[in-house]
Amino acid sequence: MKDDSSVAAWAALAATPSVAVVGLGGAGGEAVHDLLSLGIPGVHALAVNTDAKHLMGTGVEEKILLGQRELKGRGSGGDRAVVLRAAEDGKEELLRRLRPFEIVFLLAGLGGGTGSALLPFLSRELRETETLAIPVVFLPFHVELDSNSGRRENVEATVDDLEAMGGLLVALANEKLRRFQSLPIHRVFQVRNAYLHSLVTSLVDMVENPSQISVDLSSLKNHLRSSGLSTLIVGEYHISEPERVVHAALSESLLDFHLSPRASALIHLDGGSNMTLGTLDQVLYAVRQRLGEPEQLVFGTRVHPEPREVVRMTAVLGGLKPRTVRDALTSRPKGPTPLLAR
Repeated sequence: MKDDSSVAAWAALAATPSVAVVGLGGAGGEAVHDLLSLGIPGVHALAVNTDAKHLMGTGVEEKILLGQRELKGRGSGGDRAVVLRAAEDGKEELLRRLRPFEIVFLLAGLGGGTGSALLPFLSRELRETETLAIPVVFLPFHVELDSNSGRRENVEATVDDLEAMGGLLVALANEKLRRFQSLPIHRVFQVRNAYLHSLVTSLVDMVENPSQISVDLSSLKNHLRSSGLSTLIVGEYHISEPERVVHAALSESLLDFHLSPRASALIHLDGGSNMTLGTLDQVLYAVRQRLGEPEQLVFGTRVHPEPREVVRMTAVLGGLKPRTVRDALTSRPKGPTPLLAR
């Protein structure tokens, strides 16, 4: 029998947010604002910038202004080196704020100085701790890179750093948003951030909430240790054709990618009381059809007490081919993500 103090301690632990989303630079801060608007209960939000005016206009309550001594709140002017100096100066404060969280999503658009410098810097520093750092990178439209060599150099340097680190990397290519070209520009970015919202909430739900066959944070970390460069996809489909959830998840991805022969997959299915063993078999068969025989295949399931019309899949795919993200900077969008190459 547990005493009241133990129960109170457990309740306090459960109530403490263990996940944070951090916007780095202008685009990252705006993305965090959109995530908050869509609702991410239990997730802590933070914005970091070198531009004081932009930071104050971000609808994120907790903020950190870097580089006050050298940059004086006026932004980086696209200079990654000056941002890295500011990050070194502010490293102790940044890590003090972020180390308490078990998972930290680091969001940044590439091309400018602040997000491009801070994303690999903080990813590397946090991975030296117990925190699972997940960089989320918004790749610029091609026209942004074709007309600005300095911007291209920033982007390529950041992408090279992130790919060399390996681990879980969520890359969203703005070029893939051209499928929504009839929408107003601000709505296009809201569509992208709504997709990001589904990725963040699905991964958090997978590791934080109990399942019949659980995939917890330890399972995710163990899987990532031997999976090389990995990515995250999410999809839903009607329970009558559950195998099509795999195609749906790949089609909705905002990154064209191929996997190496040493691919791996961590799959979590979420459905109602009408989700059967047959449903699981159909989905796993479809995964093998797209990946061949993965070197590692880990799966979990959560069955809700009521019937549901859709089955939802969250998948961490490992073994991305080298230069996958770098190639997305020049390749033209292909619509649905292609068959994963062997």
